[in-house]
Amino acid sequence: MSASIQRMNELKQRREDLEKEVTELTDVLETQKGVGLDGPLIDNEGFPRNDIDVYSVRHARHNIICLQNDHKEVMKEIEELLYQIHAEARDKQTNEAMDISVHKTVREQEPFVKVDRLDPGSPAFDGGIQVGDEIIKFGSVEKENFTGLPCIGTVVQHSKGKPLNITVLRDGEIVKLTVKPDKWSGRGLLGCNVVPIKR
Repeated sequence: MSASIQRMNELKQRREDLEKEVTELTDVLETQKGVGLDGPLIDNEGFPRNDIDVYSVRHARHNIICLQNDHKEVMKEIEELLYQIHAEARDKQTNEAMDISVHKTVREQEPFVKVDRLDPGSPAFDGGIQVGDEIIKFGSVEKENFTGLPCIGTVVQHSKGKPLNITVLRDGEIVKLTVKPDKWSGRGLLGCNVVPIKR
């Protein structure tokens, strides 16, 4: 096993560990009256809320932000390493590299999650997403590196207030969209729900 492949395996494990930690901490926030990442910690009179554990919420939020930053760095290194691995494969054997490239292209065109709910007036709605869209690429996430719905949530959090490129399969056609996750009158930053596609 080459050093690049070994490093890739280490990075994938690190990514899975980070996503698991984020999920666990998100669950902690849900147990606190579903306060989430941006729910208020003070009451109407300006005092700390007494119906939640404010310290636990602050601690969980801080750790989630740190973990999301780590996740972003890991995803960046994975992307750079993918290019490096492909370059090494080309150097080793041209035909083999072509096979890998074709295989990767095919996999990139394969959807991995499907939109099953869309809220009118939401950022997702404004960005052109439709119920039934099958997502091929969501920011940096595609079938090849998709490990579960938490990594979609991580990308959304990282993209708050910034354009997020999404490629979908709609009625057999590939459609490229740009959505800007942000706060709006409804829940979440996108206003849509996705579920994994089971083949």
